[in-house]
Amino acid sequence: MTVRAPRISHLKTWTLAALAFALLSGSVASAAEEPDLIFRRSTVFKWLSPNDKLATYALDDPEVEGVACHFTVPERGGFKGWLGLAEEVSDISLACRQVGPIRFKDKMEQGEDMFQKKRSLFFKKMQIVRGCDIKRNVLVYMVYSDRIIEGSPKNSTSSVPVMPWGAGDAAVQKCADFFK
Repeated sequence: MTVRAPRISHLKTWTLAALAFALLSGSVASAAEEPDLIFRRSTVFKWLSPNDKLATYALDDPEVEGVACHFTVPERGGFKGWLGLAEEVSDISLACRQVGPIRFKDKMEQGEDMFQKKRSLFFKKMQIVRGCDIKRNVLVYMVYSDRIIEGSPKNSTSSVPVMPWGAGDAAVQKCADFFK
């Protein structure tokens, strides 16, 4: 009686199909939470492929009504950037502001992720996290990028004081009441 070993080509095919499905389903799920592109500016000219650019995006805080953040990220051009294979650099700037009456939707953790976006095909991601300076009643946002093996010391921080918005907004919430 002979025992047949599984065919390697079938295993490779199924593994690659599962990996492709996981990557595609992950990108579809995160597309619903994409920030709004405000504008792009070219920084490095390339003759035959797309230029390197800086792109500025806007994002409303999903848990804190009345706060918006703007961040600028470098986007690699060239053929690798065009195909989505280039690893993006970690230089990201961040500015968050009050854009209306601040209302907290639910309890949150200090340093909780507000937004994540992949910055390379597999290992690098950008994260915006939020916290509360309880003593000053100020929301604090930080952006950084990390890798599985080694992180990046490059980061940017922005703060938003929780203040009344106009004459009719007398009841100012305390961020300390909404952070664990």
